[in-house]
Amino acid sequence: MQITLDRDELLKPLAVVAGVVERRQTLPILSYALMRQGDNGITLTGTDLEVEVVVKVSGQEAPGASMTIPARKLLDICRALPEKSSIHIKKEGDKAVLRAGKSRFTLLTLPPDDFPSIETTQWELELKLPQKEIKGLLERTHFCMAQQDVRYYLNGLLLEFEGKRLRAVATDGHRMAISEMDVPRDSKDLRQMIIPRKGVHEIIRLLDDAEDDIELRVGTNHLQAQTNRLTFTTKLIDGRFPDYNKVIPAEQTKKIKLDRETFREAMNRAAILSNEKYRGVRLSLSKQNLGITAHNPEQEEAHEEVPIEYNDEAMEIGFNVNYVIEAVSAISTDDITLTLNDPNSSCTIFSPADKATRYIIMPMRL
Repeated sequence: MQITLDRDELLKPLAVVAGVVERRQTLPILSYALMRQGDNGITLTGTDLEVEVVVKVSGQEAPGASMTIPARKLLDICRALPEKSSIHIKKEGDKAVLRAGKSRFTLLTLPPDDFPSIETTQWELELKLPQKEIKGLLERTHFCMAQQDVRYYLNGLLLEFEGKRLRAVATDGHRMAISEMDVPRDSKDLRQMIIPRKGVHEIIRLLDDAEDDIELRVGTNHLQAQTNRLTFTTKLIDGRFPDYNKVIPAEQTKKIKLDRETFREAMNRAAILSNEKYRGVRLSLSKQNLGITAHNPEQEEAHEEVPIEYNDEAMEIGFNVNYVIEAVSAISTDDITLTLNDPNSSCTIFSPADKATRYIIMPMRL
């Protein structure tokens, strides 16, 4: 097998594949990328057994052949070569010899037959959606996923098809993000799937902010996303996501309207002196004014005041400052609304212009 490619033509697809490949692998083959020639051109494949990405490198037809090559090493070599270099890769025995100008590299290969692939079954649901909208839906919710929680189903993001709506829900048990978008196809039955954490982050990384469509395919155990140049497949988490509707407050009587950027900046400043472990801040509500106070074990204190629209009774409530900042940062409009009932119940944060996206945060005892 031998191919010749422009360095710039290979660099971006290789970066996509290397992002999926883990640095430390129990199986050596998983640190390799599979390079395949075929009727549809040259493709690169990377996998960690949970997610898999196949990227088209070149559209030129080539005789069918394949080889594996160390993904990270090849990426580092390509990055170090001069721009517009021509790269020639040839397989010689169990080695791959790469030449570019007067540079020469010899890399170890492994048998292509040993390279694993994610076996997918028949797809039960297929639909096309704009890349930009799917990426936005995931970006507005993904940060609320749990990290290494024993409740393994929380270490992912729920995608739910209901009627002509696609809903994304993520929670770590202390906060929750919900966002919705319209879909062209009417799903008569409620369909739920939990995408693992890495799968969510990779989809966000791979998608563009373009109006081009992405084709989503859903099977019993897998989700696949395909664009013109790449195919991404992820296993789904086998579990039952908790009933998030029970967490959504039926009614909240106290409403606070405020400027998003002013509030976010004040919270960022207060966070500097919050307890590094518990990250708590106290919000003090009074008419037309919101006080933000943070303390730490060194007896240091930060206090901020933000003008608000609020005419209800005064009250104090504590929150994890990071949870509030991340929710507010995910909203793009100038104004936001906070609704709550009392110091012991959750707070809902949303934009008046986008009620399809909501963030629910449980209070802290300070």
